[in-house]
Amino acid sequence: MIAPGESRWEAEDSLNELHLLVETAGAIVTDRVTQRISHINAATYVGKGKVGEIKQLVGQRKTDLVIFDDELSPVQLRNLEKALDCKLLDRSALILDIFAQHARTATAKTQVELAQLEYLRTRLTRHWTHLSRQKGGIGTKGPGETQIETDRRMIGQRISTLKARLEKIDRQRTAQRKGRSAFTRVSLVGYTNAGKSTLMNAVAKTNLVAEDRLFATLDSTTRTVYIAPGRQILISDTVGFIRKLPHRLIQSFKSTLDEIRESDILLHIVDVTHERFSEHMQVVDETLAELNVKDKPTLLVFNKIDAVEHKEQLHALHEQYPAAAFISAERGIGLTEFRKLLLDVIEADFSETVIYLPIEEQRTIAHIREIGEVLSEDYMTGQVDYENEVRNVVRLHFRTAPRFERDVIPLIARYRHYKPVNLPATGDNNTGTV
Repeated sequence: MIAPGESRWEAEDSLNELHLLVETAGAIVTDRVTQRISHINAATYVGKGKVGEIKQLVGQRKTDLVIFDDELSPVQLRNLEKALDCKLLDRSALILDIFAQHARTATAKTQVELAQLEYLRTRLTRHWTHLSRQKGGIGTKGPGETQIETDRRMIGQRISTLKARLEKIDRQRTAQRKGRSAFTRVSLVGYTNAGKSTLMNAVAKTNLVAEDRLFATLDSTTRTVYIAPGRQILISDTVGFIRKLPHRLIQSFKSTLDEIRESDILLHIVDVTHERFSEHMQVVDETLAELNVKDKPTLLVFNKIDAVEHKEQLHALHEQYPAAAFISAERGIGLTEFRKLLLDVIEADFSETVIYLPIEEQRTIAHIREIGEVLSEDYMTGQVDYENEVRNVVRLHFRTAPRFERDVIPLIARYRHYKPVNLPATGDNNTGTV
């Protein structure tokens, strides 16, 4: 459907993406139908004449599946299936089916099943039941044949079970993330098939599935990476985004997407070879806003620069996005500069602190080394400014990420009265933040 204000070119681009989704799901496209309308038909989405045209094509091609590029209401779905007498899916159901096909872990399967059942609950039709008894076919993968044949009450019970299971998974992953608090956490985000997994493999030496297909990655994967000598971070690969991504899918994938919410830095990966990459960037930004993470520090990474035919395009992007990284993750081009830029983003908001504390406070010293980078460490004599007792102290000059501010402030308050007896000619005569 070509909506008011939408060009035919934009509609065709959306259909091209739908075509790729259909092929990813394993079907063959025989025809494409468009219609420019001023308003949506509440009963059948498209007009009566267009329904007749589609029905004629179904009969001629012996089509067993019709897919709409937008989400259909339960009423529209039932009316269209009755009029066309064949299986019907909308874009949301198709994406859910692809997710079901690609789900590998128990967590991913649970998340996808929940999203499918939430979608299916109000859309039970005779074609769902009929095809559920068959061995395969798009739209039949995932929730399981027995659930499709049950009534809404049984589906509701299953949804409750899956939500409880995901809440348990969410608690476990939250505990795991707390154990990683000493590391800077970086998440790869981007439009599906932008090359996130390929970049993850390149920088973390992993062997993730990095295929040229949509939604090859569903589960978040986290690895430790050294981006500079002595500088260790955690990088997570996450599920890709797409236009018209079903909201229920975002809700179901909460435990996976929480990797993005809990990260310190985002790497926005862009396939610069795609003719609509700027729109893909906008879709990603809108999805990040929906996740309430739009304001996180972000490094823009233009990928696949080796495949760009017109180098003038890269020059223009360099001028438009001077702080961005330009790489080819597959060929390893630009990765050294990428690491440098990422390190600059990580350290941009670091704060430096100088503190004096007794050398017997080894647990505190170890904690400072754990949460920050010690720039200098000097041993000397010192004393509390309101006491005469002289004792051995250590002067630590360190820097920390903003998330550790709540750890540093109490240390400054606790040891603020310690001063060196013979102050070095460094200019600091107080304990505190530089």
